[in-house]
Amino acid sequence: MPKIQAVEVAVARVALDQVTSFATRTVTHRDYCLVKVRSTDGVEGIGFCYVGSAGGYIAKVAVVELLAPMLIGEESTRTEGLWEEMYRHAILQGRAGSVMRGLSILDVAMWDLNARSARLPLHQYLGSWAKETVPAYASGGYYLDGKTPAHLAKEVAGYVRNGFKAVKIKVGRLSPAQEETRVRACREAIGPEVELMLDANNAWSDLPTALSYVRRFEPYEPYWIEEPFSPDDIDNHARLAQNSSIAVATGEIEAGRWRHKELLEKGAAAILQTDAVVCGGITEWRRIAATAASFGVTMSPHWFHDLHIHLVASAPNARFVEYFADDQVLNFRRLIDRQLETRGGDLVLPMTPGLGFAFDAGAVAKYAPTGEPPWTVIH
Repeated sequence: MPKIQAVEVAVARVALDQVTSFATRTVTHRDYCLVKVRSTDGVEGIGFCYVGSAGGYIAKVAVVELLAPMLIGEESTRTEGLWEEMYRHAILQGRAGSVMRGLSILDVAMWDLNARSARLPLHQYLGSWAKETVPAYASGGYYLDGKTPAHLAKEVAGYVRNGFKAVKIKVGRLSPAQEETRVRACREAIGPEVELMLDANNAWSDLPTALSYVRRFEPYEPYWIEEPFSPDDIDNHARLAQNSSIAVATGEIEAGRWRHKELLEKGAAAILQTDAVVCGGITEWRRIAATAASFGVTMSPHWFHDLHIHLVASAPNARFVEYFADDQVLNFRRLIDRQLETRGGDLVLPMTPGLGFAFDAGAVAKYAPTGEPPWTVIH
């Protein structure tokens, strides 16, 4: 049985072409941590995560100093055992945040390596229920200087013309009346049959404030209100769910099955947006999805459509992939050599082995934050 021979890790810092805002923050660039895991038979799997607008090296240090050395000489198919060993080894440094993201990207890379070794697309290696395509929603609606409700309406109408049956916009940065104007413009532009998701990005800190917005949104029948509060404020998520007709979606920043279990037990999420490169990798994502299925809760994972298409295709209780049509916000697209295909608003499942794409070596070198060689090798 081939074993893990080497791990390589790099950081890429990719500036946004246009400064972009959410409810409570503004982003000028994004840091990504990238890994390659190579086996003794020469097969290579890749993993990646978004670390934030800074701090990419924190995840890299976790990979280099804590986690990757544990994998050398081990069989990559022992995913459960290696996950547990990495988790226990790093438990004092962080059960969430950048350390867990480091664990997550290594876990993703091992699943990718194993699928490539088996010469199967990752979704088939995981056990697909979908055959050719999976549903997606077009994610956008960000705040840009000079962007009016009319501009926003034109944006979402464009997604619908391209076949998408669900779209998402940002809310929470402006006053309740201003946000209602934006939501109304979108609903009028896309019509009553297209699902409209709203993402507040942790905008509110108390239930009365959240309700002052959400009550204005209810007449436009949003499919969900996403991350209304801090991810740590699980109780307010539950209270909002009890006091509004709009389903609450959250979980994109959560790590580990235990916090997700608390969300489920408290009724704080009707949709889990668990991100495999945040929560603990594919290994942990599958555990969380299985638990959610027992609660009758849907999975609609956050970001990285190139990865999550495989997980949605292999989880019967998964509904949507979040899809970004361009590289303005999800500029990770600039770092890889192949993009997903769309068909009538759905995403076409890749049929090449593993994830179905590789890092673009030139792009990784271009976006390295320093003049040093982009890749650090552990063997």
